[in-house]
Amino acid sequence: METSMSVEEVVNQISELVQREGKSLRKKQVKKSNPELMKNALYYFPSWETAIEQSIGS
Repeated sequence: METSMSVEEVVNQISELVQREGKSLRKKQVKKSNPELMKNALYYFPSWETAIEQSIGS
């Protein structure tokens, strides 16, 4: 599978969703509103929850 984002871009986009927009991070909602982010996050991380934890913790 090819990725269109680096792991840093994925982490930054998830962080921005939380900080700037206060958007929901529910997997179903993000998959619908930003499928490219979801696809790349699941490439780099074992789960969506892990991607969120890594993004918020950084």
